[in-house]
Amino acid sequence: MVRKSEIRREALRLALIEAAEERIKRDGAGAIKARELAKDVGCATGAIYNVFEDLNALVMAVNGRTFLAMGRDIAESRHLAGGQSPQRVLIAMSQTYLDFAAAHTNLWRALFDLHMTVAEVPDWYQAELDKLFANISETLADLWPTRGAEEIALMTRALFSSVHGIVLLGLEQRISGVPKEMIALMIEKTLTELTGSAN
Repeated sequence: MVRKSEIRREALRLALIEAAEERIKRDGAGAIKARELAKDVGCATGAIYNVFEDLNALVMAVNGRTFLAMGRDIAESRHLAGGQSPQRVLIAMSQTYLDFAAAHTNLWRALFDLHMTVAEVPDWYQAELDKLFANISETLADLWPTRGAEEIALMTRALFSSVHGIVLLGLEQRISGVPKEMIALMIEKTLTELTGSAN
């Protein structure tokens, strides 16, 4: 039988995640402050640390939800583009990544704002990242069936890094980026060049 204390703890955990998610959506991950969150959910500041080790762990929990949402969108775009060439599937997934980042910019940025070493990344977090990369690597394996797993893995990271960099610089409107309306075209041209001539 589940104890009332465990039910309360789980309810507080979910309330804190939802409150943190709203604050990140609105103001970015830098807006996560214990005192304000405690006020949002009606608990003592110290109660937060009975549920989460620290605020980083809370942001990680929000990031987990963001990864799930983004992963669903990308997997759906891959499915919808399934009848096209692998190259067009990669482009479709990249456009979905751009759309997600543009629609949920602060939540998307929070995925990459945490400073962690590989050893510090929780298994569940790595598993969500692996799912995202699997959509890319499986499509690359369709594109290049004779290439080995190591090369596919390396190209998966390279393609993701390329698309992510274009999206990041474009959405931040950095001087080295491109105008927002040109981001999608730049992604398509980059992927076309990296993966061979258009099909």
